[in-house]
Amino acid sequence: MNNEFTFAIKRLRFDENYRPSQNTRITTNFANLARGEKRRENLHNALTMIDDRFNALAHWDNPEGNRYSVQLDIVSVDMIVGVEHQSDTFPAIEVLQTSIVDRKTGKRIEGVVGNNFSSYLRDYDFSVRLLEHNRHQSGFSVPEDFGDLHGKLFQHFVNSKAYTQNFGKPPVICLSVSDSKTYHRTGNQHPVLGVEYQPDDSSLTELYFRKMGLQVRYFMPAGSVAPLAFYFFGDLLNDYTNLELASTIATMETFQRIYRPEIYNAHSAAGECYQPDLKNRDHSPTDVVYDRDERSQLAVEQGKYAEERLIKPYRTLLERWSANYVPDYAL
Repeated sequence: MNNEFTFAIKRLRFDENYRPSQNTRITTNFANLARGEKRRENLHNALTMIDDRFNALAHWDNPEGNRYSVQLDIVSVDMIVGVEHQSDTFPAIEVLQTSIVDRKTGKRIEGVVGNNFSSYLRDYDFSVRLLEHNRHQSGFSVPEDFGDLHGKLFQHFVNSKAYTQNFGKPPVICLSVSDSKTYHRTGNQHPVLGVEYQPDDSSLTELYFRKMGLQVRYFMPAGSVAPLAFYFFGDLLNDYTNLELASTIATMETFQRIYRPEIYNAHSAAGECYQPDLKNRDHSPTDVVYDRDERSQLAVEQGKYAEERLIKPYRTLLERWSANYVPDYAL
């Protein structure tokens, strides 16, 4: 059963010359930066912010604050659907892989795969299926099997030969905190991840990622003004080095400062009790601007793309595979 879906991995360097491929979701963080007349300036500014933030986090043996540079590769994952000796390809997932260049030693250090997470099928679940499910309902509800297929396909990918042959560790995905929850500071503190926070309640996003096999913890690194959500397998604090974690923080905090400046570029830092506010006026916008309304509209279009390209033509196969899916080995 597991052989009906296999995966092919492609890489593309994310630098000042980056242009999105045709299969890249245009709402993806890094694709947003590469649009419009200021695309090259946007990319330069974002990459500079990432390097500066990384050096601030990796400050040991780094007196001038410029020892390291972070390189980013866009990892595109095509899912190959095998049906009756034929195959079709669907752009399943895009993530980022970080690498750290040590200018002092000349070494290139592998970072973390994951970071950003892009999925057409997730767009389908949240922007098409969930809306249709609640269209004529008096109250909001979630289908019982919501996220099951997406979660199993993701675990199938992480367990696949394509993944294990290309990456040495499981992925870590870093997202913004939710503006619908309140977060409370704990006494736990990590040298790079910073102070840990705990939410007052779980969210639909947490449920969705839990079906992908991922657990979540919230940390606010030193120099940050709001916690980040880290989704991971295993032991986040012990399975990854400080440099690996710093590369994820520097990359994803930069994206969040650009796309959610009300939270991550606010003028005051989160306190003991913190509720994010997307209407917060006490913040500084970055030089990169994007249209949130457009992004929401595009998410619906991208969800419909997944419905037409994957869900409708392969519904029976997908349902049969999902009902019988067993991981190749434990994550």
